[in-house]
Amino acid sequence: MRDLSLIAFITSHPHLVLVEITQAKGSTPREAGTFMLVADTAIWGTIGGGQFEYMAIDNARAMLAGRGEAAMDIPLGPEIGQCCGGHTRLAFRPLTPELADMLERRLREEEDDRPAVTLFGSGHVGQALAKALVPLPFAVTVIETRAEALEDLPDDTARHLTAMPEAFVDKIPASGAAIILTHDHALDFLIAQRALARHDLAYVGMIGSRTKRATFSHWLKRQGDDDSDGMMSRLVLPIGGAAVKDKRPAVIAALVAAELIATYAARQDQQSKRQVPST
Repeated sequence: MRDLSLIAFITSHPHLVLVEITQAKGSTPREAGTFMLVADTAIWGTIGGGQFEYMAIDNARAMLAGRGEAAMDIPLGPEIGQCCGGHTRLAFRPLTPELADMLERRLREEEDDRPAVTLFGSGHVGQALAKALVPLPFAVTVIETRAEALEDLPDDTARHLTAMPEAFVDKIPASGAAIILTHDHALDFLIAQRALARHDLAYVGMIGSRTKRATFSHWLKRQGDDDSDGMMSRLVLPIGGAAVKDKRPAVIAALVAAELIATYAARQDQQSKRQVPST
């Protein structure tokens, strides 16, 4: 039942317990604020898996039966067959309409905060990448010049058909990502030039090889870009890195997805460090 939307799950299970991590110390599978919903025969979400999640589910179902505890303190050590070494505190509450509304608002806010990833091109790799990114915390948009290339994308993917995909570069929100994988090298170069002219994108990547990178670098210089060297330093080409030499679309998609997650995790760490007051 984990693939149901929150609203659908709540609607189909009138009696639920909200299980939430209220405190996480040391090494833990998930952070404070993570929650799951427990029904008699189904669950929605996860608080990290393992034995401590089973303990939480058992307590939640006991609460549904009129027993159970309102809170649990669980050390994640060998006593329960886990080796994280951290400590979690869990809160258990019967789900009320007010709590359901709060959860829905929280998920909407999280969706609104997702980085915007724009894929220029929906060929074999673009299709695979869209499928890989949709389950992850990204808002995915695909730009194409071919109507048929937009037909088999995941439902949660925004899509735009246009004769001038490079114009959509300006619509990418700040801190977004542009991934360029069209069927036309010349079009790739136009899109990349426009994306790299922006300094507020977190990631600009282009599918291709080292030869394509060198060709694009020469092309930028011929275009007279004063910052061509700086632009090239901000370009990820080839996307997905060079350590794994596998050209299957699904493999490339997995590598690029990992690259994006690492990019945004690093940015989040930098922002967190800037927010910590100096002593």
